Amino acid sequence: MNKHSVLVIDDEKNIRLTMMQALESLNFNIVTAVNGEEALQIMKEKAFDLVFLDLKLPGIHGMEVLQQIKSNWPNTRTIIITAHATVEYAVEAMKYGAIDFIQKPFSIKEIRELATSVINRREINESNASDYPSLITLAKHKINERNFVDANEAVSKAIAVNPNAPEAYNLLGALLEIKGDWLAAQKFYRTALDLDPTYKPAAANLARTTSLNRDGKISLSHEKDEKDE
Repeated sequence: MNKHSVLVIDDEKNIRLTMMQALESLNFNIVTAVNGEEALQIMKEKAFDLVFLDLKLPGIHGMEVLQQIKSNWPNTRTIIITAHATVEYAVEAMKYGAIDFIQKPFSIKEIRELATSVINRREINESNASDYPSLITLAKHKINERNFVDANEAVSKAIAVNPNAPEAYNLLGALLEIKGDWLAAQKFYRTALDLDPTYKPAAANLARTTSLNRDGKISLSHEKDEKDE
């Protein structure tokens, strides 16, 4: 069986080494890049099944790298690596086809589980997705395809199957935010946290969206804080 190829794009050496340590144990072929320019050049020469992409890169911003990946290699799945200063871009990244994101600091176990889940995601489709995990997986696959209508349908089915799990409500909030309805999105982020106050993705999304002003823009104070980091 052919090994899956994974590209890790991050300017922090420790992150690249941690990712390599985590993913090599899964028998993946791992290539690393320190910035967007290097990564895009590598991708012109080699096909990848999965990309881990840090948004805060020197040179080309990670969001632009993501857009180029989805434009030139639409079948390559991309997971966003976010830090506190870039978590507000996570939902925006979904608009451009990011399939998932992971926030620093993360553990080797989290990386392995996420990579395995994403690599196996294509085995899930409308005909065989019926339980909660498979419906969530299908929804993320549809988000990767930028098929937000079918993603919304899969999330709604997941909630019907298990109304007490937070991830579906958080995904529904993200889909509403993609449509521009960030106030409605907040309601679903709060619902996810009501179900599980420790669910970090919903907590991060709620904190980010409550820093927005009435026009849906990041507040000037938040922008200043980000620039100062």
